[in-house]
Amino acid sequence: MALRKFIIERDIPKVGSLEREQLRGAAATSNAALRQLGPDIQWVESFVAADKTFCVYLAKDEAIIKKHAEISGFPATKITEVRKMIDPTTEKGD
Repeated sequence: MALRKFIIERDIPKVGSLEREQLRGAAATSNAALRQLGPDIQWVESFVAADKTFCVYLAKDEAIIKKHAEISGFPATKITEVRKMIDPTTEKGD
């Protein structure tokens, strides 16, 4: 089964002011949860704003993302499936 791409919005007050070591710890917590869940979910990257993170995940479905949130303790405030992607080269076509 192919994994689908999701954006997970996480409301985490003051996350943007965390120190590098604190962010490292958060990544370790997330990775530990991912190891428990197996190959049906993968963390691609996260963007940290003042009071939120926007995380890109590959996953089989929303349910496993919610399970990751439960295990890791990081909220999955909003989960959005990515249907298509475009970039500056899209206008040129194939």
